[in-house]
Amino acid sequence: MCIIPAGIVAGIFMFSSCHSGYSLASVEGSRIEVTAALDANPDSAAIAVLAPYQKTVDSIMSPVIGQSARFMDRFRPESELSNLVADILRYSASAYIGRMADVGVTNMGGLRTALPEGDITYGNIYEITPFENTLCIVTMNGALLRELFENIAAVHGEGLSGACLEISGDGKLLDATVAGKEIEDSKEYKVATLDYLAEGNDHMTAFAKVGDADKLLPEKATVRQLFLNYVNEQTKAGKKIDSKIEGRITVKE
Repeated sequence: MCIIPAGIVAGIFMFSSCHSGYSLASVEGSRIEVTAALDANPDSAAIAVLAPYQKTVDSIMSPVIGQSARFMDRFRPESELSNLVADILRYSASAYIGRMADVGVTNMGGLRTALPEGDITYGNIYEITPFENTLCIVTMNGALLRELFENIAAVHGEGLSGACLEISGDGKLLDATVAGKEIEDSKEYKVATLDYLAEGNDHMTAFAKVGDADKLLPEKATVRQLFLNYVNEQTKAGKKIDSKIEGRITVKE
């Protein structure tokens, strides 16, 4: 009898053969949610296997590197954490172009958890920015920048620095300023963002209209490392990490 794999259905291999006679009658399954509730009854064997690795990870991630002035979460249209990361991107651009970028842009989806009040550890920064996204400094004219702000308005807000937007409840851009001034269509602006967004991902299609020649990708400038650098700098200066909601993006119903 010859047996030929025909596919997978609900995690079960199905086979066809020269002699048929079997067919799938039913499939049963259940959803198991992986939540903190599972921690109540940890698997001792699994813990034993992971223990030596956990010790190594803890030694790297546990050291305190700074202090947070407040609990900072991420949410639309504007939040403390998204403002902070957008500020860090904009500030970090100065090391590569000789000045701060005009605008900083990050996405809410790239920030995976909140920053707690009090001690900041390496682990906190890794949990917030687990992806290998890097800084990208995009040069774009005012017309495209306004289109980018329309992209941000359409999703009801993202992390923003250096600009202020007024958007409608249905996601339309009503007004936009950069450094308190109206946008000039022919003027060039420097926008500090993530390489992922600079490709036009996460609905930021305006970035995709900018050529590669106008996108600067510094080496070894992951968002995570820039975040760590900023915390270290502020800590050495005796400052806590702080960020507030400032009305950078307001919604007019």
